[in-house]
Amino acid sequence: MTSVNRQTANINNFKSYKKMIVLLDNGHGSNTYGKCSPDKRLMEWKYAREITEAVEKQLKSEGVDVRRIVTEDMDITLGERCRRVNALCTKYGSKNVVLVSVHVNAAGSDNKWHDARGFSVWVSKKGSTSSKNLGKMFTEEAIKQKLMGNRWIPGEKYWQANYQIITNTNCPAVLTENLFQDNKEDVDFLLSKEGREKIANLHVDVIKKYLKG
Repeated sequence: MTSVNRQTANINNFKSYKKMIVLLDNGHGSNTYGKCSPDKRLMEWKYAREITEAVEKQLKSEGVDVRRIVTEDMDITLGERCRRVNALCTKYGSKNVVLVSVHVNAAGSDNKWHDARGFSVWVSKKGSTSSKNLGKMFTEEAIKQKLMGNRWIPGEKYWQANYQIITNTNCPAVLTENLFQDNKEDVDFLLSKEGREKIANLHVDVIKKYLKG
């Protein structure tokens, strides 16, 4: 495809999307203790930033208004993250904003390898219908992409918890846990070129589907 045809295709794609602001939250920071693989090859704060940067770049190339709410390397408190999200909700209207918080899961906090593998997505226990629909889309796409590992799948196709970033923000919001940083096979996959692309593309594809809804 020529650059002109690609640009035209991106403009046509943009016309089919809802006019919404996509907010990406990269979990944790360089000063967050213990959020890494036992062998220190995968640092959650760094990996989450790499994925959100890749997702931001891909979505922007298609004309989507996408913003990372944390551009700092140091950790930003959950209260400040929520404040940044809610300020945009106030400015543009909560129904015109959607939030995806990107993380890597862990089965334990003992700095040892564990057996749990795979993707999961979380919605607030008081989450909106839109949040639940987005969570379901993530799980359905992860199943298609064979990213679920040995995770059980709830009937709703999303997990529920009152995590602050998805509970105290005023727009549709989900939190993704992208495989396990304390499972060696998951870490090998996440750090591979294929793994990075698959995790980034999972987020891009689901967000685009949501925006076309």
